[in-house]
Amino acid sequence: MAVVKNNSNKDKTPTPHNAAKKGQIAPTVLLPGDPERAEWIAKTFLTGAKLVTDIRGVKGFTGKINGKPVSVMASGMGAGSAGIYIYELYNFYGVESIVRIGTAAALKKEVKAGDLVFAMTASTDSNYEYQYALGGHLSPSADFGLLQKAAAFAEKNKFRFSAGQVFSSDAYSAYNAMGDKAWQSWAKMGALAQDMETNCLYCQASYAQKKALSILTCVYNKITKKLLPSDAKALTPMVQTALSLV
Repeated sequence: MAVVKNNSNKDKTPTPHNAAKKGQIAPTVLLPGDPERAEWIAKTFLTGAKLVTDIRGVKGFTGKINGKPVSVMASGMGAGSAGIYIYELYNFYGVESIVRIGTAAALKKEVKAGDLVFAMTASTDSNYEYQYALGGHLSPSADFGLLQKAAAFAEKNKFRFSAGQVFSSDAYSAYNAMGDKAWQSWAKMGALAQDMETNCLYCQASYAQKKALSILTCVYNKITKKLLPSDAKALTPMVQTALSLV
């Protein structure tokens, strides 16, 4: 179904997917995939955080960081799920910036488990952009201002990071029937890591003419087979970097 812009969208809150009322979502939203991770971030890093939506168990909170309002809301997994929440946040709730904070598989040996990856652009095997009827292929990218600030913060705090192309796939990398062939060709073309949602986010940001940045923590390296321990604290550098952009 083609997306149609409608100026009356701003008055259509709450939505079937978001219980928040107008004014309950901050201009900047952090977007993890996992609802439990959204709750952990809200309770750990924000002051005065309040639950504003939990339809279908997809939790969203609004609180403050250093006195500034910020929301954190889950997106679910994959472009199909994330695209719904992202579209509504930009077009119904007037959100100006969305910062994805997710996990990814590193596709380069030098990108170690635990490293941050700032997605400058996102290639994909998805047909998500078909809805825009562009007559070509979109190359959606991050907002440079957000990227620049994130890199400066990571550098200052000595967080290991890389910046470049990522590959967003419709298939979870561990379950792709093509096995390693599914990602190796993208790695040869320069993709640093693989996730499922960044391309969708950047497409939606381009369409809404809003800001977006995807910050990924590499939890696994496809080449070295090294795995990051499943400890929420390992994601702290990513969250701190994202919150520095509020």
